[in-house]
Amino acid sequence: MAGFANRSVDPDVLARAQTGDMKAHETIFRTFSAPVYSLLARMTGSTVTADDLLQETFVEVMRSIGRFRGEASLATWIRKIAVSKCLMHLRSAWRNRVTLFRDLGEDHLPFEPAAPCGAPLTQAQMDLERALARLSDTSRVVVILHDIEGYTHSEIAELMGQSVSFSKSQLARAHRRLRDAVAASAAHQGPARSGER
Repeated sequence: MAGFANRSVDPDVLARAQTGDMKAHETIFRTFSAPVYSLLARMTGSTVTADDLLQETFVEVMRSIGRFRGEASLATWIRKIAVSKCLMHLRSAWRNRVTLFRDLGEDHLPFEPAAPCGAPLTQAQMDLERALARLSDTSRVVVILHDIEGYTHSEIAELMGQSVSFSKSQLARAHRRLRDAVAASAAHQGPARSGER
């Protein structure tokens, strides 16, 4: 639950949000919008799509918060809604058309990784994030859910309507591609760095 760790709101804020208090809604949005956005941007590989899905996620959160019963933490519940919205988007026919146009050369705004608290990323982290963005949507989602968000293969399989072996094989293939991409990037940058000295 990477970016969601240690994020919570006071029980009084939650109680007020459940009665429709707009200031409490705003507090929940401010508390959780950054990790939700980061998760969505990584999963979709697009800041534009992440912006749209962020709004959809919090519309759903505020619409449904009255039914939140605390069986899991608020962070876990919000993350589940965000993942669900993202997976619905990735499965939609509209997404398939957008992917087609993107493949034909239409521009979109890719997710540019940033470390928490605005700290600069190392070159290795940037290489890994870029390699992650180049994976297929399915592979990228499995890697993020499993390696970053801590979902089990069983949970991923259920979310994606697939088998556990599908999740495991997607993860294994994605790990191979990520290793190859990061190694190729490091090899490409090695001579340039030594030439700069």
